[in-house]
Amino acid sequence: MTIREAALVLADGSVFEGEGIGAESASGISAGEVVFNTVLSGYQEVITDPSYAGQIISFTYPHIGNYGVTSLDNESSRPFCRGVIVREMARRHSNYRAENSLDALLVKSGVSGIGGIDTRRLTRVLRDAGAIPGAFGTASYE
Repeated sequence: MTIREAALVLADGSVFEGEGIGAESASGISAGEVVFNTVLSGYQEVITDPSYAGQIISFTYPHIGNYGVTSLDNESSRPFCRGVIVREMARRHSNYRAENSLDALLVKSGVSGIGGIDTRRLTRVLRDAGAIPGAFGTASYE
């Protein structure tokens, strides 16, 4: 997993710095409605749930990707979300059922993400304002 500096910017002006995870967007930017999810496990099911189409999902649980992914846990044939936000993406997974890592699923599916984000702070913003438009990416300002 290569580390790429990234930033998340919300429509209210909030800025969160982190690192790019998953696929690299062709434009360098991923945009959508930012929402949060409080699952402790089941991140793969959330990412492949069609009800999250067009949304960027922030996971409140701090460690995502611990047990990898398996095709048996997909809610649909592919992820529908525009992106994922995590506090910490597991660099290794450990589960006898795992076929791959979460990062590998994101790359294969073309889904970008941003890690290293203070998801507690982000969740407070979203809790108070509701779902809010946002964008993240690794694009250069030069």
